Amino acid sequence: MITRRAFLKITMLTPFIFKGAPERLYAKTEPPLKEASYYHRIDEKKMIVACQLCPRECVIAEGETGFCKARKNIKGTLYALGYAQPCAIHVDPIEKKPFYNYHPKSLSFSIASAGCNLRCKFCQNWQISQISPLESINQYATPDKIVSAAKLSGCKSIAYTYTEPTNFYEYMIDTAKIAKSKGILNVNHTNGYINQEPLKELCKYLDAANIDLKGFNNSFYNKICEANLSPVLETIKTLKKSGVWVEITNLIIPGYNDDIATITNMCEWIRHNVGIDTPVHFSRFYPTYKMTGVPPTPVGTLEKAREIAIKAGLHYPYIGNVPGHPGDNTYCPNCKKMLVKRSGYNILENAIKNGRCKYCGTKIGGVWI
Repeated sequence: MITRRAFLKITMLTPFIFKGAPERLYAKTEPPLKEASYYHRIDEKKMIVACQLCPRECVIAEGETGFCKARKNIKGTLYALGYAQPCAIHVDPIEKKPFYNYHPKSLSFSIASAGCNLRCKFCQNWQISQISPLESINQYATPDKIVSAAKLSGCKSIAYTYTEPTNFYEYMIDTAKIAKSKGILNVNHTNGYINQEPLKELCKYLDAANIDLKGFNNSFYNKICEANLSPVLETIKTLKKSGVWVEITNLIIPGYNDDIATITNMCEWIRHNVGIDTPVHFSRFYPTYKMTGVPPTPVGTLEKAREIAIKAGLHYPYIGNVPGHPGDNTYCPNCKKMLVKRSGYNILENAIKNGRCKYCGTKIGGVWI
C-alpha cells in the first residue's frame, strides 16, 4: 500500500486541495458500498459474476476483483470500489486535460479514483492508476458534494481524469447527471476502453472527451497496453455520433509508435471517421514507469507528425509537452494566422471572435463560448 508521504512525493497531482471548497465537503462516515452497473451473475451457486462494462468482460469469482482492480465480487454482487472515493481532486485549467478548442481559459474541477483497465508501460499516473481504491488514499465525497464544490470553485466543468474514468463509471455518471442539471459541463480524459452500451448511456451526460489513442496498430496495444485497438476506435466514433466534442491525444514514443506510416494511417482514419476539425495533440514522451530506458521524443518527430496531420487535412494538430513551441498554438485553417497563443496552460492571445477567425471570418472548429 502506498503511503501518504510517498504519494505526495511521487505524483504531480495535489489531492484534496482546491480553491473555494468548504471543509464540509467530505463526510466523516464510512461510505456505503455501491453496486456496479453492467454485470450479470453467471453462476448463482458459486457466486461468479461477469462484468460487462469494458471489452475485457472479466469473469470474477467471489472475493476477487476485476482486471481494473476497482470492481469486486462480494457474495455474488459486483461492487464499484471507487464510488465516492476520490484519490485526487484538483482545480485545473481546461487546457491541462488537454482541451484546446473547448471553452478555453475556463476552470475544470478534476476528480479521479484509483484503478485502470489498461496496463500502459508508460503511464504517467501509475501511482494511482495501477492500484485499487482499497489501497489509495481517499476521501468520501458524494456526487452532490463534488458538484457543489465545483460550483463554489468557479469551475465551468467537471473533469473525470487522471486515472481511467471507466473504472469509476458509476461515480462519474451519477456526478455528471447532477452537474448537468446544475448547468455544469462534464468532460473526461479516457483511454476509450469501454463497451458500447455503457458508453451510449454516458454520452447522454458527457459534453466533451479527450481520448488517448495510444497508437494505431493492434500489436502496440497488445504489447504496451495489454489491450486491443478496435474498441477504442469504436468509442471515438460513438462519441462523435453522439454529439460529444472530441479531441484526441497521441503520446509518441520513440521506437514504438513513431513511424511515419502508422501516424499517416491514424491521421487519415481521424479525417474520415471523426472529421477535419478534430484537434489532435501529439504529445512528447518522457521516460517514466516501466519505460525509463526509452529517451524523450525528439521534437523533430513531433513536428513531423504535425506536418503529416496537416497534409492529411486535419485543421488543428498540436504539439504537446514542449513548452513554448509554436505547434502549441491554434491557427486559422484558411488564412493561417495565429489565433490562440499559449504558454503552457495559459492563453496569452485569443483572436477567435464568436467562433470565427477575426482576420478572415472562417469558422473555427470547437466550442469557444
